[in-house]
Amino acid sequence: MTGAGPKLLVLQHIACEPPGAYEDELRDRGGRLVRVMVDQGEPLPDWRAFDGIIAMGGPMGAYEDDRLPWLGAEKQLIAEAVSAGAPFWGVCLGSQLLAASLGAPVGPGPSPEVGVLPVYRTAGGGADPVFRTMPDEFEALQWHSDTFALPHGATQLARSDAYEQQAFVFKRAYGVQFHIEVGTALAAEWGDVPAYAESLTALMGDGALTRLLADIGAREDEMTALARRLFAAWLEHVVAGAPNSYPTAAAPNSTAAATSSALL
Repeated sequence: MTGAGPKLLVLQHIACEPPGAYEDELRDRGGRLVRVMVDQGEPLPDWRAFDGIIAMGGPMGAYEDDRLPWLGAEKQLIAEAVSAGAPFWGVCLGSQLLAASLGAPVGPGPSPEVGVLPVYRTAGGGADPVFRTMPDEFEALQWHSDTFALPHGATQLARSDAYEQQAFVFKRAYGVQFHIEVGTALAAEWGDVPAYAESLTALMGDGALTRLLADIGAREDEMTALARRLFAAWLEHVVAGAPNSYPTAAAPNSTAAATSSALL
């Protein structure tokens, strides 16, 4: 780890989806971040210059390489870093990009999962040094329509009633499908994104955003406290124990499932 606190690379795919409470925990521990707006064409730096990587959500699908050529380069970076054992924290789209970079199929789920809904920790999660800090059941914001298969060699950490894959770990890489890092102010910004607003109205009817924000507000303190606890465990048990340097190596080929639009 470099400096007084970890320096993390943040791969961000839309301005209104920063790391939220995860970033708050990092900064309170003296950590730093370098934010790259991948969707705006900002160049990807050498991941070896960082103590870990965070990949956040976005309105695109992890498989839309033809429409968004930068996705291929991002998945290549993730595959190379994760294969080398670098710490990685992927949220929603970030978890799907992680799965795809490990060769697992990613694509539309049976139906969108939207709302503040229960998530269940698995037995694997209870044995994991990071996820054992979480309760057996907790509430989380869901706002997505894509899912992924559990990558070969990964351990499932959490599931929900609608989507079997909610969190997994592979080496030092964690993928979480759900959102607990988000408060009402940030979720309100999501409601200003046309693709998000249209999908929310289509699923939940008129006034959906107002109702969803009320549900988030009722659980905001609980969710963000869990986010900080979970991320603190990742910093302490994963980032702090990572190597100080990595060899230069070719990344494995990444695959992704074919078409459809994603939410968060």
